[in-house]
Amino acid sequence: QSIARGAVVGRAAAAGGDPVGEAQLQRAHAAFGLFHAHGRDQRGGAFVGAPGDAQRGRAIVVSRQKGLCLLCHSGPFPEEKTPGNLSTDLSGAGARWSVAQLRLRVADARRLNPDSLMPSFHRVSTAERVVPPHAAQPILAAQEVEDVVAFLASLK
Repeated sequence: QSIARGAVVGRAAAAGGDPVGEAQLQRAHAAFGLFHAHGRDQRGGAFVGAPGDAQRGRAIVVSRQKGLCLLCHSGPFPEEKTPGNLSTDLSGAGARWSVAQLRLRVADARRLNPDSLMPSFHRVSTAERVVPPHAAQPILAAQEVEDVVAFLASLK
């Protein structure tokens, strides 16, 4: 059911529709302090003061050690021989979603869809089976999230 639900969400987004209601998106963004009461992104919602670097973001997305995005996603990555097909194609991500929406999806996709298979890249896990150096650490640092968001936003 989770995979099917994710496919429906992906198809709705690809068709130009918003698979998530505006109220749900505002609540999710508010949890990260990204939107004020009227649902407008006051400061771009960036986690850090430095802007994201799209080139570094692309490196994270295609990395089989860091981001692991291409285990599930495909996109404009001609050097990748085995991209994923479990989730949405990243081509055109910047045209489908705003920077704030991309940031939320990368930081914690489960705020939008609790059944999402996508890991929360900037949420500290309470998992018990995490090796000590990684315990209480997000998968991606704040600057790395901004880099990935900058890259995804560039995919028009």
